[in-house]
Amino acid sequence: MIYLFFAVLFIEMLTILLLLFKTPLRKLLIIGLDRAKRGRAPLVVKSVAATFFIMMMYNVYTVMEIQRRPADVNNPTDQIILAYHMLEAALMGFSLFLSLMIDRLHHYIRELRILRKTMETTKKQNRAAEEFKNKGADEVRHLNEEMIRMRGEMKKLETKYSAMEKEVKSAEANSLALKHQSEGFLLEYDRLLAENQNLRDQLRAIDDSLSHANGKKDT
Repeated sequence: MIYLFFAVLFIEMLTILLLLFKTPLRKLLIIGLDRAKRGRAPLVVKSVAATFFIMMMYNVYTVMEIQRRPADVNNPTDQIILAYHMLEAALMGFSLFLSLMIDRLHHYIRELRILRKTMETTKKQNRAAEEFKNKGADEVRHLNEEMIRMRGEMKKLETKYSAMEKEVKSAEANSLALKHQSEGFLLEYDRLLAENQNLRDQLRAIDDSLSHANGKKDT
């Protein structure tokens, strides 16, 4: 039984050393412990630990029982039994302590891995947010530049529109002046037509009177 306890202690110490240093074996060991803590395995481990604890308490009780005996009653055999039970109790207690250490180390390593993953995720999110912020700033700057350019074009168009409006107004004024001038020309043309018609009527009357006077002379 003592050899079994020593073997368990050496295995537990080796497990603790593997958990303390970052090696490829530690990753495999952590995976194994993760799988060992699933299903009914924790119940089995707790049952074994409880058995060890009961055995340790029995050994402690036996040691105390032997120590309570009078010194003259104890013989060399009792001293050997006392030393055997003390060694067995110490080995079992140390084994339980190392088992607790392994469980806590595994728990803290797993929490540390989760914390690192969370920090990496947070860093990625912050990096993505920073990239999005920079991209948004670039887009805002691009939009501002586009707005400034469009404002410049709008000013040019307004200036061009004002010039064209002035030209249109000037053309309208010229057209109105030409219209008035053409109306004056039409009135003048009508007057000249009327005067021409009057002159023709007068000439016709003179011709008629001359023809009538010549006709009388011939008679």
